Amino acid sequence: MENSASSLDLYAKVEDLLGVKEAAPRLYAHYLLFLTGVNFDSLLDVGCGSGDFLLQMQEALGIMSPKGIDLSPLMIQKSSQKGIDAACIDLCELQDKYDVITAVFDMLNYLDKPSLERFLTCVSTHLNEGGFFLCDINTLYGFKDVAVGSYVVDDEERFLTIDSDFEANKYVSEFTLFEKEGTHFKKSQETITQYYHTVDEIIRLSGLKLVSSDLVTLYEMDRADKKFLVFEKNKQ
Repeated sequence: MENSASSLDLYAKVEDLLGVKEAAPRLYAHYLLFLTGVNFDSLLDVGCGSGDFLLQMQEALGIMSPKGIDLSPLMIQKSSQKGIDAACIDLCELQDKYDVITAVFDMLNYLDKPSLERFLTCVSTHLNEGGFFLCDINTLYGFKDVAVGSYVVDDEERFLTIDSDFEANKYVSEFTLFEKEGTHFKKSQETITQYYHTVDEIIRLSGLKLVSSDLVTLYEMDRADKKFLVFEKNKQ
């Protein structure tokens, strides 16, 4: 089952409380290093979130008019406010093709198996021949040892609790958010689910060629919690 727009919007409200922005530069560096070594004219970021990744790539690489899409209207609003060309649309509904497509910060892990197959088919469809698909996925260690447990954070305006568990290759997080509104707090609750996928699954479902696979360590010093992957669409 895919995550709903309301659950994605709740995540958008609390993303800044989760340490994502602090860890992001270490992950973005892998994308930047690869992209500096290839020639391309167009880039699409799927699940662009608040637009930070596209903004950094645009500034570092001088990319002309990169595009972002996301299924969260709140995320699209944040991206647009930063000057990013962003739209709330499903990848499969797009008409254009791109030299590079990215899916950053475990975006693929938010898709269940049927949704992953559909998504990867659309990635291949919207890639130009010789184009690249860059993504990162969580390792089993990233799910079982880094992410599982309870998390509580309070910034006086928001009080957030997250309770997470990983079982049968499924990572389920219960988000409870209290937002201050005047003298009262508004309560929101959503369940966000992620799924463990292997590199072999992605190769099989996408029909793309794996050209690079690197381990990434964001939260612990001794073991990798992500894999950075680069795929290429073969020229006919």
